[in-house]
Amino acid sequence: MHESRPTRRTLILSLSILSAGAAACPAWASDPTPGLPPAPAGIYSAFLDAQFASSQGDEALAAQEYQRALISAPANQDLLRQALISAIASGRTDAVSLARRLPGDPFAEMLLANQAALSGDWQGALQRFEALPQTGLSQLIRPLLVAWAEQGSGQTDSALAGLEPLLNDAHFRAAFAVHAAMIADQAGRTSEAARLYAAAAQNQDFRSLQTSEILASFAARQGRAAEALHTLSAAAQSAPILRIALPALAARVRQAPVATPLDGIAQAYLDLGSALQQDNQDQFAMILVQLALNAKPDFTAARMLGADLLDVGRVPEGALQMLAPIGNDDPLSAVIALRRAEIEGQLGNQPEALQQLQALSVAYPDSSLPDAEAGDILRMKSDFPAAAAAYGRAIARISAPSAVDWPLFYDRGIAFEQSNDWPRAEADFRMALRLAPGQAVVLNYLGYSWADRGEHLSDARHMIESAVSQRPEDGAVVDSLGWVMLRQGDVGDAVRTLERATELEPEDATINGHLGDAYWAAGRKMEATYQWRRALTLNPLPADAARLEAKLHETTAQAAMQERHIP
Repeated sequence: MHESRPTRRTLILSLSILSAGAAACPAWASDPTPGLPPAPAGIYSAFLDAQFASSQGDEALAAQEYQRALISAPANQDLLRQALISAIASGRTDAVSLARRLPGDPFAEMLLANQAALSGDWQGALQRFEALPQTGLSQLIRPLLVAWAEQGSGQTDSALAGLEPLLNDAHFRAAFAVHAAMIADQAGRTSEAARLYAAAAQNQDFRSLQTSEILASFAARQGRAAEALHTLSAAAQSAPILRIALPALAARVRQAPVATPLDGIAQAYLDLGSALQQDNQDQFAMILVQLALNAKPDFTAARMLGADLLDVGRVPEGALQMLAPIGNDDPLSAVIALRRAEIEGQLGNQPEALQQLQALSVAYPDSSLPDAEAGDILRMKSDFPAAAAAYGRAIARISAPSAVDWPLFYDRGIAFEQSNDWPRAEADFRMALRLAPGQAVVLNYLGYSWADRGEHLSDARHMIESAVSQRPEDGAVVDSLGWVMLRQGDVGDAVRTLERATELEPEDATINGHLGDAYWAAGRKMEATYQWRRALTLNPLPADAARLEAKLHETTAQAAMQERHIP
C-alpha cells in the first residue's frame, strides 16, 4: 500500500534530559484523569465537560470548566489539582492563585518557586525547589532547579557541588554536565566551564539545536569562531530545516542562549518537557513548557515545542497562538514562518499559507524549504501537478543534493505518480534511494508501485521485505508485501500476510480490499465479497470505490448466471 503523506520537515528545538522511552510518567504526576474525584453533587456536569475538553487537548476550556466546578466545591483537593494542571497547561494567570491553595503539590511548588525567582526572592525559590519529591522524574529535574536557584542567590560553589556527583550518572551525565557548565560560565569560571562543556560534548546523542547553540556560543566567546560555526553547521546537517536559519544563528553566536539563572530554570523545564513529549506524556510536557515560559516568556524553543504539542493534540489554532509572540528579529523566524505556513495549510487556509511561503522563497533564495513546504500543502489539496512543480523548484535550489535531501525526490516522485507520470516518478524514487539507501518509505512506495503495475516483481518483493524488516508493525507496509505476494501467485502467503495487515490497520479500505482479492484468488469467494463490501464502508478513494463496486457487480452477475444453469 502506498504511503503518500508529506514528509515532515519540522524539528524539536530543545535538548532532552532523557532519551525516548526512559521518561516514564512521573511518580509525582500520576494519571491526570483518574476518574471522578469525590465531590458534592451538582458539580459533575462541569467536571465532565472539563474532562472531555482536556481529552481533546483544549486545556483552556478544561480550566474554565474546572473553575466552574470549584464554585460548588472550593475545598476539594482532587478538583483543585485538576484545575491547577489545566490552568498551568493553558498558561492561565489564575494558576498562581490555585497553586497557593495546594501546598506541597509538586506543580504548585514549581510555579510558586518561579514566582519567587521572578521577584528576586531566590531563597524562597530555593526552599520550594528543595521541597520537591526525590522520586520519579522529580529526582532528575529537582537537582537542576535547586542548582539554578542557588546560582541565583549567589551560591555558585553549592550549585556546582550539588551537580558534581551526578556527572557520574551513566545515562544522564551529559544533561547534568551542560547545566553545570552553564552555571560555571555565568559565574565567570571559564576553565571549569570548559571542562564541563567538554564532558557534555562527548555525548553525540545529546546534541540538538539547544546544546549546539550553547556549545557554539562558548567556543565563539573563547575566540574559537571556526569551531563555533562548525558546531552550528553540524546541527543544521542533522536537522535540515535549520539550514534556512544558519546565517542568523551564526550572527548571534557570541550571545549566550542561557544567560541568567531564570534562563537556566526555563531550560531545565524544557529539557524534561521534551523528554516527556518523546514518551507521549503530552499533557505533562505542556505543563513543563508553560512553566518554562512562565520563567522566560520569550523562550522560542519552548514555544516551538508547545506548538508541536498543540498541533499533535488537534488544537492547531492554539499552536498558531503559541507561535504568535515570536518576532521577525528572532534568529529562528524563518523556521517559525515555515511552521506557521504548515499549520495554516492544515487548517485549510492554503492560499494564505502559499502566499507566506512565496514571500519566504523570495527572502531566502538559497533555501529549498519554502518551495518544499508549498509542495506539501499542494499535495494535501490533491493538486499533484502543482505540487510536483513546487518540489521541482525546491530541488533546483540545491546545488549538490545529499543524503538529507532524499525526502524532496521521494515527495516529488509521489506527486508525479499521482499525476500519472510514472517514468519521472520512478526516476525520483530511484534518486531518493541513491541518496539514502534503505529508506523504508521509499522502498515500500516503489516496490508497491512496481507490484501494482506488474513490473519487476522479484525486485519489488525484495525491497518491500526490507521495508517490513524495518517497520514490522506498519499495516501499510505489510499490506504491500501481501500484495506483491499475490501478484507473484503466492496466494497462501498473501492471504496470511494480508490478514496480518488488516489486524494492524482494520479500518483501512485499501488493505481490506486487497484481502478480499486474496480470498477470491484462494477460492474463498464468500469471504472475498464480505471484505470488498467492508472496504466500501471505510471511505475508499473514489477510484478504489469504483473498482470495488465493479468486483461486487461482477460476482453478483456470475452468481446469477450460475443459478440460471442449475438444473
